Amino acid sequence: MFYHALEIDDGSCIGCSRCMKICPTEAVRIRNGKATIMEDRCIDCGKCHAACPVGAIYIKQDDFKKVHEFPHSVALLPAVFLGQFPDDIRVSRIYAALKDLGFKHVFEVESAADIYKDVKHKYAREHEDDEPLISSFCPAIVRLIQIKYPSLVGNIIPAKAPLDISAMYVIKLLTEQRQVPREEIGVFYVTPCAAKIAAVKAPVGEKRSLIDGVINMDALFNKVYRKIKEQGKGYEYKALQTPQLSADAILSTLTNGERRICLAKRSYAIDGIENVMDFLDKLENDEVEGVEFLELRACDQSCAGALLSSENRFLCGERMYARARKAAERERNGEVARAREMEAYKDYLEENAYVEPVQPRSMLTLDKDLSKAYKKLEKINKLKQYLPQVDCGMCGAPTCEAFATDVVCKQIGLTRCVFYQRHLERLNDITRQECIAAMNSVWGNDPIGDADPPEVM
Repeated sequence: MFYHALEIDDGSCIGCSRCMKICPTEAVRIRNGKATIMEDRCIDCGKCHAACPVGAIYIKQDDFKKVHEFPHSVALLPAVFLGQFPDDIRVSRIYAALKDLGFKHVFEVESAADIYKDVKHKYAREHEDDEPLISSFCPAIVRLIQIKYPSLVGNIIPAKAPLDISAMYVIKLLTEQRQVPREEIGVFYVTPCAAKIAAVKAPVGEKRSLIDGVINMDALFNKVYRKIKEQGKGYEYKALQTPQLSADAILSTLTNGERRICLAKRSYAIDGIENVMDFLDKLENDEVEGVEFLELRACDQSCAGALLSSENRFLCGERMYARARKAAERERNGEVARAREMEAYKDYLEENAYVEPVQPRSMLTLDKDLSKAYKKLEKINKLKQYLPQVDCGMCGAPTCEAFATDVVCKQIGLTRCVFYQRHLERLNDITRQECIAAMNSVWGNDPIGDADPPEVM
C-alpha cells in the first residue's frame, strides 16, 4: 500500500467539499459530513491541504526531538530552504543556526545534482526506444503516472532522486572517512512537500529509504529564523566554510532546472499538476510526438511553490537565481564546488543510483477478474447516461462519473443522487424520509442546526 503523509482530522473537518472539488485524482469523498481520502487514488500532492479553510487536513511528520537521538544527525537541505530567508541572512548563518538546533552536519541535497544528471544521461543513451523519458524527480508525478497513466510507467527513469543519492554519500563519507558507526548516524530530510514525505516512508522501486526522518520545511524555517532573530546582529558565530553548489545544481529544483542541462533535442518542462495532467492526456492519446525528455513537477514554480514553503514562490525563485549567479562567478574564479568533493565516490553512487522499474497501480482497477471488470465498466458507462452530468457534488463524489463508479463498485447507493431522488419521488418509489436519510449519509444530520432562518432583507 502507498504511505500517505496527508490525513484528515474529523473533529475539525466541516465537510465543505472544497478538497473534493480540487483533488486532481478524485481521491476525496464526503461521507457522514466529513471528507475521506481514498488511499488508492491519493498522490499526496497537497492540493487538498492548501484548499482546506479550517486546517482539517494535516501533514504527518517525524518529531523534531528525534534529531537529538543520534550523535551524528545530518540535515539534508533542499536549496529552496535557503531561498526562504531574506537576502541579508548569509548561508553560513543558516548553517550555524541549524547546528545550534542540534544538527551535527548540514548538507544540501542538490550537491548530488550532477550525479543524478549523469545517471539520467546514461539511462537515456541505453533506452532510446523508450522515449519520451520522464524524470523521476517529483514523487507526486511518479505516483500520478502510476495510478492515472499506467501505460506511461515504463517511460519513467528508474533513478533515485538527488536526496537519496545525497543520503548515500553522507553515510558513506561518515562511515568510511570518519569511522562513525551507521547506528549513530541519523539522516533527516527537510521536505518542502508532502509527496516527498510519502516517498521517504514508502519509496517507489526499493524496499526502504536510507533517510531516518523527515522534517517539515516550514516548521524548521520558523525555528531557524527565530534562532537567528534571538541571537541578533551582534551575535558572534563561526562562519562555516560551506562548500558551494554549482549554479546548475541550485537551479535544478526550479522549473526548467533539469531540462536546461539535458541532452535531449526536444524536451518540455511542465509545472502545476493540472498542466501536467493536460499534457499527459495528450501524450497518452498520441497527440504529441517526437518528445525525448519530460521534466514534470506537481507544484507551480516547482519546489519554490511547494506546499511547505514559507515564502512567496516567486521571491524564493528570484533568491535562488541570485545565488546561482554568484555561484557561476565563483566557478569562473576556480573555486571548488561541492560536487567535486563527491568525485571520490562517483562510481559507487552511480552504480547504486538505480531502482527497480516503476510498476503501475491503476486507480481505475474495477476487479482482478478482467471479465468482471469489463462488465462493471459497461455498467458505469450505462449508468452515466442516466445521470445529469452536472457534477454538483451533492452525492459526496466530485463528478457524476466518479459517482457512477462508486455505485457500481457498491461503495454507495444510487439514491444519493438528488436528481435520481426526484425521479423516484415522481414514481412514488421513494419516500421523503428515505431521501433525507440518503442525504444525511453524505452531509451528516442537519448541518445547519437549530438556528432560525435569517430575515430576508
